[in-house]
Parts: sequence; structure tokens; C-alpha cells
Amino acid sequence: MGTDAAPAAALWPGDTGLIGEQARRALLELIKGPYLSGVKAPALWSALLADEVGIRSRLHELFLELVVDRVGEFAFVRNVSTTELKLPSTVRTAALTFLDTAMLLVLRQMLLAGEGDGRVIVGQEDVFEQLRVYRTADRDETDFNKRLNSTWLKMKNTLRVIHQAGAEDRAEISPVLRLIVDAEQIAAISGEYRRIAEGGTGPDLNVGGVDDADADLTDDATPDQAEEMTA
Repeated sequence: MGTDAAPAAALWPGDTGLIGEQARRALLELIKGPYLSGVKAPALWSALLADEVGIRSRLHELFLELVVDRVGEFAFVRNVSTTELKLPSTVRTAALTFLDTAMLLVLRQMLLAGEGDGRVIVGQEDVFEQLRVYRTADRDETDFNKRLNSTWLKMKNTLRVIHQAGAEDRAEISPVLRLIVDAEQIAAISGEYRRIAEGGTGPDLNVGGVDDADADLTDDATPDQAEEMTA
């Protein structure tokens, strides 16, 4: 057919894509983030596994790498990290407040403590109780509870690391939290948070943000974070 022949995966006239429709949809879900779940989207999960090589190749062209957990049935993308050359940051970053990050730490600890027994389901108040140590005497309790509720909704609707499990105040912790917030990141911030909880004076830590696609913590604190960190 010569150079004018359409690729086998072409979906419309002039389409030069090299992967099939379902693989493209899986690729799009990965880029949109924060992750692709085999439980929530089994067809896209199957498409990812069927054409993992092709999807990885497309992601590499965007300076992204694919992380796949076949046991937990989830996958996400993150910026490629290499010392060979300076690469652009592809995934967007959403700022986390001090309280957001603290809740991520609590949820991750609960996940690691309970995942040996299967699904990890927690009560909202049990999580909130562990965070009340961060409320100082000058912070109104009603306002602090409002912030806790806002953070809980962010965990559920934006980061999607928890999912409602029956009652409104019960949630299952997604196993993806094991990977998107890793041990190195935990070590970098846990000591500082412990000092604050024990009554240390205002934090001097830049909590940073979380990538929509991979939830890597970064170093830039926003004004909102500064306000929350002094709470």
C-alpha cells in the first residue's frame, strides 16, 4: 500500500494512532488520573494489560512512566525521573494543605495496619480523632471540624484514595495509597508532624502538593498551606 496506507489501529480517516480504541481510552484515563482501577473500570484495565507495551511507549513520549500493581488491580502514571537529562514535569500538581497531608499519613498507616485482613474499612470519626492533636487552643473547634470534613471529601472525590463503604461515615481505603505516598515521602514529613502534634512551635516544613496523576509530594507550599500549617 506504500506510505499512504493507514495504520491498522486507525479509527477515522487520517488517524495516525498506533494503539486500539480501548487502549487509548485506558491511556486517557491514566493521564486524567489520579489512577486507573481494575475494579471500577474492568474493561479499561483489561485493555491496559493487553497493550501495556504500546501504552508505555505513548506515555514515554510524554515523559511519563507507568506504574502497575497487578495484585491490587490499579495503575497510575508519574513523571519520569532520570539523572541523564532535565525533563519537564508533565502531570499537574494540586496543592495539599497541612491537614490534607496529615490525613493521607493517617489513612496510609491504617491501610498498612489492616490490609493483611483484606479490605480496610474505617470510620470517619476514627480518622478525625487522630487528627485532633493538630488543633491548637486558638483554633475554633467548629471551624476545625469543618476543615476535617473538607479534607475527607478531598480524599474521596479528588484524590480518590477512599471510597464510601455502606454508611456515609464509613470508607474503604484504596490500596493505591501504598504506592502513591511511598516510605521515603513518609519519612521526610512524619517526624515534623510528630513534633507539631507534641506541641512544637509553628511548623517550618514545606508540605507541598500532590500530582493529580501520581500523588508525589512536592516542595512548594501555597498560602493556604501556610495558614493551615499554623493552625
